[in-house]
Amino acid sequence: MNHAIEKLQPYPFEKLAQLKSGLSTPADKIEINLSLGEPKHPTPAFILDALRDHLSLAAHYPKTKGSDELRAAVATWLTKRFSLPVTSIRADRHILPVNGTREALFAFCQYIIDRRLEKPLVVTCNPFYQIYEGAALLAGAEPWYVSCGAENNFQADYEAVPRSVWQRCQLLYLCSPNNPTGSVVGLDTFKLLLELADRYDFVIAADECYSEIYLDEDRAPLGLLEAAARLGRTDYERCMVFHSLSKRSNVPGMRSGFVAGDADLIAGFLTYRTYHGCAMPLYTQQASIAAWQDEEHVRENRRLYREKINRVVDILQPLMNVQLPFATFYLWPETPQADADFARGLYQQQRVTVLPGSYLSRQVNGNNPGAGRIRLALVAPMAECEQAAFRIRHYINSL
Repeated sequence: MNHAIEKLQPYPFEKLAQLKSGLSTPADKIEINLSLGEPKHPTPAFILDALRDHLSLAAHYPKTKGSDELRAAVATWLTKRFSLPVTSIRADRHILPVNGTREALFAFCQYIIDRRLEKPLVVTCNPFYQIYEGAALLAGAEPWYVSCGAENNFQADYEAVPRSVWQRCQLLYLCSPNNPTGSVVGLDTFKLLLELADRYDFVIAADECYSEIYLDEDRAPLGLLEAAARLGRTDYERCMVFHSLSKRSNVPGMRSGFVAGDADLIAGFLTYRTYHGCAMPLYTQQASIAAWQDEEHVRENRRLYREKINRVVDILQPLMNVQLPFATFYLWPETPQADADFARGLYQQQRVTVLPGSYLSRQVNGNNPGAGRIRLALVAPMAECEQAAFRIRHYINSL
């Protein structure tokens, strides 16, 4: 057995299940779950039609590299969405389809980490998506956490990271828009990270699966490839971005996304994935092409989230320190008591499930940047989100 398995911590939802175990709840209240970031908006009919229309392709093996048509659709979307030079992204060299960002973020770390080097590090923000930590440990690396606390507007202070850390760093996981804080990385930070990557020879893996959920229709979040292009780095060296249809198009069960960036890294990752055995089914590829080629449903998706986020913040702000996120469908409010106690009490009294912020973070030097906060995933219909917000207010008033 890979003994690194023993280093893995329980997944946040395992801890949440234990927190709720054995609690009695009021029978007169329906349960509302705001803990899991699983989109609940209807899947667009045209995507489901494309799946059904191509089910006969289940009789054929797919290629790991995906179809030319899918990669071309992704290249077109990337170029338009992130204002990339038209000739800088080539479908045959810079793009690979993946079965959602989760498996790709994990697999990429296994591909990148060179175990021959002494004590490799994987740098990640804190709080973070736990796949980053697990991928690092199982690849034989050690995670190193950069706090993203309120004192710095939920931005990581990469300039404060010691030189000794960068010297050992092989991979940096970047999550922008950030889960759970909703913050986004700006051009100056991208510039700094690219300079550090060049100086210390590491790769940047940018998890951008929330890039299409933002509040201001005229201010889309900046992406890593877009930043690289603005800085004249149209070879996208040391850059890899991860995108998914799960949140953008409300198809979490379809498991469809892509990675794009440095052509040399893509070539090696293709070899790794060929052995890994993770080719996307052909019918999924066809439905994905339809999804990447349409933006109307994405704008409507943003509108629904925008309405819910604004409404819930209006309800909660009189009693909680909660801010509008720049992007994502999460809220990251402070709690008037320890976050786990708040989550337990809220569920027991109001039958609303939320995720304690400390479950999404690690304590470093006596500080857990998620402590005293909860993550609210506003994925349920508006009526449920409103009801949950009022129940949270009732619970706070009862304390």
